[in-house]
Amino acid sequence: MSTPIRASSILPGRREDVELHTADGLTLVGELARPLEREPVATLVCLHPLPTHGGMMDSHVFRKAAWRLPALADLAVLRFNTRGTSSVRGTSEGAFDGAVGERFDVAAAIEYAEFHELPNIWLVGWSFGTDLALKYGCDPAVTGAILLSPPLRFSAPEDLAVWAESGRPLTAVVPEFDDYLRPEEARQRFAAIPQAEVVGVDGAKHLWVGDAERVLDEIVRRVAPDVPLPLPTTWDGPMETGDVSAYADRTVAAFADTPVPGPAQRRAE
Repeated sequence: MSTPIRASSILPGRREDVELHTADGLTLVGELARPLEREPVATLVCLHPLPTHGGMMDSHVFRKAAWRLPALADLAVLRFNTRGTSSVRGTSEGAFDGAVGERFDVAAAIEYAEFHELPNIWLVGWSFGTDLALKYGCDPAVTGAILLSPPLRFSAPEDLAVWAESGRPLTAVVPEFDDYLRPEEARQRFAAIPQAEVVGVDGAKHLWVGDAERVLDEIVRRVAPDVPLPLPTTWDGPMETGDVSAYADRTVAAFADTPVPGPAQRRAE
């Protein structure tokens, strides 16, 4: 009997707590989720929203990706807390560094995926995480990147130039009613990367509340093109239930309405 897949549904998979070790001596906490009985066809390395505004490895789109995509799309999902970030999994060492020291966090995640021979590595950034992907993710081990709600706040034109020169695929998934960068402007800004694709999502907002399924479909469309879409909304096998109430007080909801200074403003303060 088919059971609806809900926000709290955990589909079968192999999940293990992991630690990432940065070149500047920090230990970051994370989790790797893989298909239960098959090798993954591709790997998502998740870079979460701004931790000073509630972003973490358990932010809802990434949590749902880890709970669903190993079973629905044969994907491995590596998610972790950047320096100084806390979630139910724990707290990563260090302190938030405004997209500077976080370069070592991105490198540690890519290195972990490469060392463990995880295939076809894609970065998936969300908000602040998109800036980290643009600044530090154009690595030889990385196949491409998917950017969710990119604000282009901490990244600079020279970061886009690096991606343009690399030729690596890059997709920006942009909500119609984003708080920082909407589809029309995004198409203008990302025109600096000839191979970049901008996907506007009608009716969506920065936090993707109510639109996580559309986001997961767009991710799978790029990284596992042989998987039929849209992804199933029901499941015929065993299913666990996660405690989503644990995240009720750690939501990124505050992020939408709070101005966040970019690097130039931060230097002026």
